Amino acid sequence: MKTIGLLGGMSWESTELYYRWINEETKHRLGGLHSAPVAMVSVDFQHIEELQHQGNWEAAGEFLAEKALQVEAAGAGFLLLCTNTMHKVAPQIEAAISIPLLHLADATAKRIREAGLTTVGLLGTKFTMEQDFYRGRLEQQGLSVLIPAQGDRDIIHRVIYEELCLGKIVADSRKEYLRIIDQLAAAGAEGVIEGCTEIVMLVQQEHTRIPLFDTTAIHAREAVSLALQ
Repeated sequence: MKTIGLLGGMSWESTELYYRWINEETKHRLGGLHSAPVAMVSVDFQHIEELQHQGNWEAAGEFLAEKALQVEAAGAGFLLLCTNTMHKVAPQIEAAISIPLLHLADATAKRIREAGLTTVGLLGTKFTMEQDFYRGRLEQQGLSVLIPAQGDRDIIHRVIYEELCLGKIVADSRKEYLRIIDQLAAAGAEGVIEGCTEIVMLVQQEHTRIPLFDTTAIHAREAVSLALQ
């Protein structure tokens, strides 16, 4: 089994989920006492968050590329960037390393196509919902992507940074997310992408009849498949 490289800490709450799900999937497939060989570097999210909101993506990309090289040096066979938003700087990271990057949007698009869906809603940070680096990559793979209205995008973004990234689960915020998911479905979404790795902490499939695509779980499972090839 190849060593799975994780570049995490954005936030650590979701990176914890990555580690757990990768190992649970490995145990499910291999049985016994098997666990996944993992090489991980976890960064200080405060630094990344400040660069995000300054719009200094170049510096963020340089920083993460340096950390990705550390993951590669630790023996990883390929790399997962354990965050949706920072896939904005995926090209900088890919240019710096010699191992493959398992792109989260590609893994998500593959899973949606396997489910037979073509039109999906996208929840995430405002960067992920509004910019082309993620949504455009999904659309290049044949998907139609709907995003919430401006005011609802503000709500989603605020909850991610002010609650979920701090480990806070607020019932009223779940109600707002479910309202937004219902609106996306009414607009034609056949399913909804939980396009921020923390959203699964707040909203799970049991909370809605609308198919949800948990990008953290999708990415983790695809990583195990690649590691076992």
